[in-house]
Amino acid sequence: MKFIILGSGSSMGVPRADGFFGNCDPKNPKNYRTRCSALIRSSDKNILIDTSPDLRKQMLENKIKNIDRVIYTHNHADQTHGINDLRVFFIKEKKTIPVYADLATSKYLLHTFSYCFKKSFNEYPPILNLNKVKKKMIIKDNNKKISINSIKVRHGKVNSICYIFDQKLAYISDVSEISSKDYGHFKNLKYLIIDCLWYKYHPSHFNLEQSIELIKKFSPKKAILTNLHSDLDYKELKKKLPKNVIPAHDGLTINL
Repeated sequence: MKFIILGSGSSMGVPRADGFFGNCDPKNPKNYRTRCSALIRSSDKNILIDTSPDLRKQMLENKIKNIDRVIYTHNHADQTHGINDLRVFFIKEKKTIPVYADLATSKYLLHTFSYCFKKSFNEYPPILNLNKVKKKMIIKDNNKKISINSIKVRHGKVNSICYIFDQKLAYISDVSEISSKDYGHFKNLKYLIIDCLWYKYHPSHFNLEQSIELIKKFSPKKAILTNLHSDLDYKELKKKLPKNVIPAHDGLTINL
């Protein structure tokens, strides 16, 4: 089973639409970042986390030919607005794709992208089947099972969902606060992928200092910083990190 970081950039990506790279060196390919999304790829299933606005590019670059399920972290545009690119996978398989989201995200998706979930224009069939995220989900993969635990965290004024896969890897792309009562879920994992927007304080995201502080508390074997703003040059950021921590980059693949 593989975990692929499809996109490692913050809400405007790097470079921005106007070509601005900020502090990032455009000569380093790892500084080219699409918006956050990720994929669990097993022998039989492709489970997508969020539908980034850059989803089409991410699918093409990683040669992903099918999507079996989608799980959402929250309802912000940089996590949802690539949803239309799921149409091709519906057309290819001729069946609706199960989508999992919390109540707030479900309401947003139904309101904003209603055509994806119900027949529209008397012509286009629904492409997605909306389901409620459960605290623990099991997905069958041939003769094996993939366990997915969902933990609610704070992301500024909204909630976001962290997903933990097979008690090995946690993915927390957008977070500003984790309740201390949930710390036990994150301790001593093999991999911790965590939000790290930039160096200074932000009300909706962890900065570098906050991310490193939690990494020390949770003690994963390896931590990976994602949701990286154009303030954070890959090479310069890597110099500042402990040995078991690295910056994410688009296409980074982890074997589980």
